Amino acid sequence: MENSLAMTALIFLGAAIIMVPLVRQLGLSSVIGFILGGIIIGPFVLKLTGNDSNDIMHTTEFGVIMLLFLIGLEIEPQKFWKIRKKILGMGLSQMLLTVGILFLIFYIAKWRSDQALVAALCFALSSTAIVLQTLKEKNIFRTQAGEASFSILLFQDISVIPILALLPVLARRPDDKEQQILLQYLPDWLQPFSIFLGVFLLIILGRYVFVPFLRYVSRSGMNELLTASSLFLVIGVSELMDAVGLSPALGAFIAGVMLATSEFRHELESQIDPFKGLLLAVFFVSVGATINFFIIMEDPMFIFTTTVVVLTVKFAVLFGISKFFKLKIDQAFLTAFALSQIGEFAFVLINYSTNLYLLDPKMNAQLLAITAITMCITPILLIINEKFIAPRWPQPNIHDDEINEPVKQKSIIIVGFGHFGSTVGRLLRVNGIKATVLDIDPDRVNLLRSNGFKVYFGDASKPGILRSAGAENADLLILCLDSPEKNKFVLEYARQKFPQLKIFVRAKNRLDAYDFYNSGVENIYRETFGTAVNMAVDILKATGMRAYAARRLGKRFTLIDKAMTRKLAKELTTDSVTFSMKEYLEREAELLAEDSHSFDESQWNENEEF
Repeated sequence: MENSLAMTALIFLGAAIIMVPLVRQLGLSSVIGFILGGIIIGPFVLKLTGNDSNDIMHTTEFGVIMLLFLIGLEIEPQKFWKIRKKILGMGLSQMLLTVGILFLIFYIAKWRSDQALVAALCFALSSTAIVLQTLKEKNIFRTQAGEASFSILLFQDISVIPILALLPVLARRPDDKEQQILLQYLPDWLQPFSIFLGVFLLIILGRYVFVPFLRYVSRSGMNELLTASSLFLVIGVSELMDAVGLSPALGAFIAGVMLATSEFRHELESQIDPFKGLLLAVFFVSVGATINFFIIMEDPMFIFTTTVVVLTVKFAVLFGISKFFKLKIDQAFLTAFALSQIGEFAFVLINYSTNLYLLDPKMNAQLLAITAITMCITPILLIINEKFIAPRWPQPNIHDDEINEPVKQKSIIIVGFGHFGSTVGRLLRVNGIKATVLDIDPDRVNLLRSNGFKVYFGDASKPGILRSAGAENADLLILCLDSPEKNKFVLEYARQKFPQLKIFVRAKNRLDAYDFYNSGVENIYRETFGTAVNMAVDILKATGMRAYAARRLGKRFTLIDKAMTRKLAKELTTDSVTFSMKEYLEREAELLAEDSHSFDESQWNENEEF
């Protein structure tokens, strides 16, 4: 029976809604629930999907494109550089060894060389969704195995990009399937460099088009336009890369990296994440619905032996690398069991390779089945490790590992950077305390970033923005918004979703303070310049600074601020009472610039009166 596209999509969503809660109750990953749901509604069980499964999967590949865009947004060069040894050491060695060994095995087994390489590249990847979810659920993310797994997965996610770029080079397109792409009009000698041209074009667009475009849209003050702009950028970049013959996912990833250091990083993340989650869910359901069990039943021994070989090779490589990098033996076992499955990106790469005629439909169905089977086996492997292997060695003591680490700087989020918030942020900054700032004024955000502040455009009263800004792992939340109602809303949301946060809040007056006290907040500051400085002093103490030193720094900051204010006031005409936003920002820019080099106690007399 033929279904309309809307009915097929309805069936897919229904399968996800029913199956995911069931598998979650069994302690399994939601990805497995999506795949099992697709198998049940597919043409080999209930036959509810008609012939539209492939069309739906092609459409929902935008979910994977959005996933890669978000991964690109999360790759900040500074954070990447801090853990570069683990990422490059463990991640690169795992990929090279796994691909090399699997390619050799498949080649010896008489696979075609290009098919052997494609399969090895796909099978070397592990499931980011399953592994990270498992680590967080079992509260082992900060163990040696957790850190090693994260480093390896991050490298694998990044390696998807060069793999996507490599596959067209390996492709053999039939002569009757002319590739209709823009780059076919380039000279023959220039076409091999098409990927570099595409990347260069995206870098230029990101710097001179994307960010100015988002600033222009943000000035409208309409969140709906920002949502539309976010989707426009992701889909537009993907279509552009497809038009020049490159992978749409590659374009989305590079666009994400280009915007990772922009002020719109967290806003984009919060806007796109719901669409990404929905489309990924339907994508995995469609994967299950398109697995061809007839082809699998033709040669079940091939499926079984290949699955065993892949799991064995990946386990041996991961265990060996973990021991080489001096992980404890129980942590090495946990890392190897957790990452031995094949990841969700294999579905994308296998289908992409089929479109490039590297794989035939039969091989496509077999590789998809192997991928799905290894993902379903992962929970069983983890149970084996938990019940039979882990008890043989003492549990890792997380606190012992942390004792040897340097003292971690408190992670701070400041919401609102107007008159009050800027006083707090500047005092923290001149004392070397870094903070992530959220503000909804695009001009102020641009000004602050030009003066070296880590500030992002975003409305913290919208669910998702705080999470995108890192509230899950933050220590202190400082609410300095002008609106008491918004401060209260963000406060209630943060206390519910991020209970570990120590919250400092600005109050307009005594009545607001009453409400905050009744909400259980202890750190309340009624707004004046003095209370803003007092708030910053208390934050310094909360980061570990001695009380006397913090108070002394606050006093010095007050004296310096008064001197700067007097200096700026002398430049104003006596009849100039009000200022435009542009003039105010120019004054604030001068004040911020002075902060970076004026905080020298030899220049200021603490007993001087102003």
